[in-house]
Amino acid sequence: MKILVINAGSSSLKYQLIDMNDESVIAKGNCDRIGIDGHISHKTGDGRKFDADCNFPTHTEAFQKLVETLTTGDAAVIKSMDEISAVGHRIVQGAEVFSETCLATDEVIDKIDDLAELAPVHNHPHALALRACKAVIPEGVPQVVVFDTSFHQTMPEKAFMYGIPYECYEKFSVRKYGFHGTSHRYVTGELAKVMGKDIKDLKIVSCHLGNGSSITAVQGGKSIDTSMGFTPLDGLIMGTRCGAVDASAVTFIQSKLGLSPSETSDYLNKKSGFLGVSGISSDNRDIEEAVKHGDHRAQLTADMLTYEIKKYIGSYAAAMDGLDAVVFTGGIGENASSVREGACENMDFFGIKIDSEINKSVRGKTAKISTPDSKVEVWVIPTNEELLIARDTLALISK
Repeated sequence: MKILVINAGSSSLKYQLIDMNDESVIAKGNCDRIGIDGHISHKTGDGRKFDADCNFPTHTEAFQKLVETLTTGDAAVIKSMDEISAVGHRIVQGAEVFSETCLATDEVIDKIDDLAELAPVHNHPHALALRACKAVIPEGVPQVVVFDTSFHQTMPEKAFMYGIPYECYEKFSVRKYGFHGTSHRYVTGELAKVMGKDIKDLKIVSCHLGNGSSITAVQGGKSIDTSMGFTPLDGLIMGTRCGAVDASAVTFIQSKLGLSPSETSDYLNKKSGFLGVSGISSDNRDIEEAVKHGDHRAQLTADMLTYEIKKYIGSYAAAMDGLDAVVFTGGIGENASSVREGACENMDFFGIKIDSEINKSVRGKTAKISTPDSKVEVWVIPTNEELLIARDTLALISK
């Protein structure tokens, strides 16, 4: 059985075709620069590649090229789209409307589009891609939507509400939603497996660290709190996002710089974080390189990140009344040993001890990096959101 997984952005269409018999990737690629000009990059599981400039006025043309590339030419992997059992789509914002994976009916797609106000960069492109996919993919192939936010719908009211007038929640749905739910659900599930434990018995802090980062408290397999909020801007300092900031500081900056609301949003989302503090780059690898050369602002950026991770681990351990494991994932979490070490050092009070040498040797692979006498296990587990979407899709169509 083959599942096609789609992750659509405003100008891109990332995809993976997965064989669910052994969960191997048959092919993957990206149709990008949609609405600008167009390019497809495609790679098969056996190493064949196809790259071409294309004309992608809309997502529909991108899907047509995707189908053509999968079924014809030197990098084809299937004879026709009839070989695909279903298509699974990643959707960023499901709000309180969608708490679980569901079929992408026309009504569901309209509701996803209606939620664009809560995720303007993501949800409208998702809806465009869903409609385009339904127009191109054979009618009998089920389309399934998996929501980033649904994992966090188990948060209690005390965790997701803000201390602002309640009418803002009632009228405008202002509350903490959380993101990266698919990643947090995948790595905590995998963590339980490698620990040989039932996830229902575990208290875990999951650290998804990348250009966008979030930390989630997972108790008994359910999210009880998370660092991102109403939007993916809240929480940790990130590549270009500021993370948690006093709201009065925002209005003060807005006034001083004469910024409009949209300009303020761009300032905090695209010009802040690692880039804004360091003045060097939004990429953690560049920050680490600058640290080696003694750059003060790069060191400050690195210190801010590890300090904030440490605070979240501590606060979430308190919220769960205990801690069994910490897991690191995402581009930074999987590859930046210095970030993992900085976040876990001087945490003896919590029973967290990591083996420095093992930690330094781990990049992009599943490994336990805590010492044998550490009361809390610390792991690195590469995330695989596409595989979880495929699993969810298969589970739904198999009911």
